[in-house]
Parts: sequence; structure tokens; C-alpha cells
Amino acid sequence: MSAISFQHVSKLYQGARGVLQALKDVSFEIEPGEFFGLLGPNGAGKTTLISILAGLTHATGGQVRVHGYDVVSQYAQARRQLGIVPQELVFDPFFTVREALRIQSGYFGVRRNDDWIDELLANLGLADKANANMRQLSGGMKRRVLVAQALVHRPPVIVLDEPTAGVDVELRQTLWQFIARLNREGHTVLLTTHYLEEAEALCHRIAMLKAGQVVALDRTSALLAGTASTMLQFKTDQALPPALAAQARVTGRIVQIKAHDAAEVESILATLRQAGCKVEDLEIGRADLEDVFLEIMQADAPAQPASPRPARAESVA
Repeated sequence: MSAISFQHVSKLYQGARGVLQALKDVSFEIEPGEFFGLLGPNGAGKTTLISILAGLTHATGGQVRVHGYDVVSQYAQARRQLGIVPQELVFDPFFTVREALRIQSGYFGVRRNDDWIDELLANLGLADKANANMRQLSGGMKRRVLVAQALVHRPPVIVLDEPTAGVDVELRQTLWQFIARLNREGHTVLLTTHYLEEAEALCHRIAMLKAGQVVALDRTSALLAGTASTMLQFKTDQALPPALAAQARVTGRIVQIKAHDAAEVESILATLRQAGCKVEDLEIGRADLEDVFLEIMQADAPAQPASPRPARAESVA
């Protein structure tokens, strides 16, 4: 049985400008114990898919199951399987951190949970904030509390929607150490992130969404193996020759250009020499997940699949 199953999921919104199709026949499964990455640019449909999984919005078509429970017809059972860390900072300003976690435990009928709450507080760097009021915490601390709330009922499936957006390095390291431990203990993790180095380091498999469709789905290692294996990186203050500018990725002074083999590396360097382009800090390394992501996102979108059945669009407020 899959930990999470998305089968032909579509989502339509009816707005002033007509019908917007946020998701188009999305199908994939996540196995128990997997660390799975869901990547895509802003507006690709990642949060919509997670909202459907969480029961916060209903799919226009298709079916979603969590450990076999349908998220619509068996909502209560499905929701108990999930611990979701949302993008937004949502908190109740009238309770302390410990009180907030006890209340969250009560939502799931979990009693006498203080030992696990203490462990969460310790592992997420919140032990000294246990009796602090939520409104007194910094943004990073509130983010840690959101993670603790998602985990307080010991869910077998953990969903992290941009959990490290706008937080410091210390929280990232603390969070990933703890989540990696839970994954080793058998918890399934679904992660969305724009920090692709995190996805590359953590995820066993990755799905990429573009315009509401799955455009790539494979093991992380296979995705990395399927692109150019060499990346030429250097710094320059000069304009690149047109032949290279069209294929380069430029961030300030840093230039990255894909190369498939040593001959192509030499060709790039020769073109730079002929153009009189002075380079510094020249490095030759392997392509990473960011290179794969950009390559896939810049490719033409696949043809839209046929809808599994006619569906009514939902109005946008």
C-alpha cells in the first residue's frame, strides 16, 4: 500500500478571466518510508496539490489517498496519518509553546503526550521557549513551533511545504537532522522547496511540476545522470560572446555553462579566449539538481492529457 497516492488529480478554478487549470491529470505514488521531493516554479501547482492532500480544498477530478484512506470520504482517518507544515506562519497568540502543542495533541485525541512534546522541544531548539507566549517568538522560532505542531501526534506521513523559507542556517540544520532521523525510523516525508540543494541531498525520488503537470518523475540519481555531466563555472566582468551568452546561466559575476565532455569544455574556453573575455576562479564540476531543474523547466511543456471525466470548475473568491 502506498503512503500517498495521487490518481488523475485535476483542479479547475473559475475566475473573472475564465477557467484556470491549476492541476492537470497528476498521477504518482509515494512509498512508505520514502523521502520524496515535489519541485516546481511558483504557480506550478505544488501548494494546490498539498492543499488537496490535506483536505483544505477539493480536487475537481481524480482521487487522493493516504495509507489507503480517501482524503474526502475518509477524511478523519486520512488526516490522522498526516503532519503538515504549511508555508504561512499561523499561530494562536494567547498560548505558550507547550500549551499550543498540548492543544494540538488534543485535536487528535492524544493524551499524556508530554514526553514526546519535550523531545520535540529539545530536537527543534525550543526547550528554553516552552513557557514563552507564541507572540513573543521570532519568525524562525514560530516556524519551529509549526514543525513541532505537525509532528506532535506522531504522524506516519510528514508533509513539509517550504519549511525553511526565510529561516536561518541553524534552523535548517536542526530541522533536517531531526526529519532525517524520523525518515530513518520509517516516517514518509513529502517535501516542497525552492532550495534545490536540500532536495538533492535529502530526497530519494523527485517529481517536478510545470503548469500543473508532472514533467519529470524519477530517482534523484537518475535525474542527475540524465543531464550534462560537466558544468564550467567562472567569474568575469565582461560581456560573454553571443554564442555562449545564449546558453549561460549568469548570477552577478558568476557564469555557469553546461558541457557534455572535455572537448566541449575546450571549445567554450577557446571561444572565451578568442573574444578576449578574461575569466577568474575557473572551476569544472558536476551538474547539480538546479541544472537539471532549469533544463526541464525550459523545455517545451508536454501535451495536456485528456481529463478522466468532465468536471465542474470551482469559483475563485
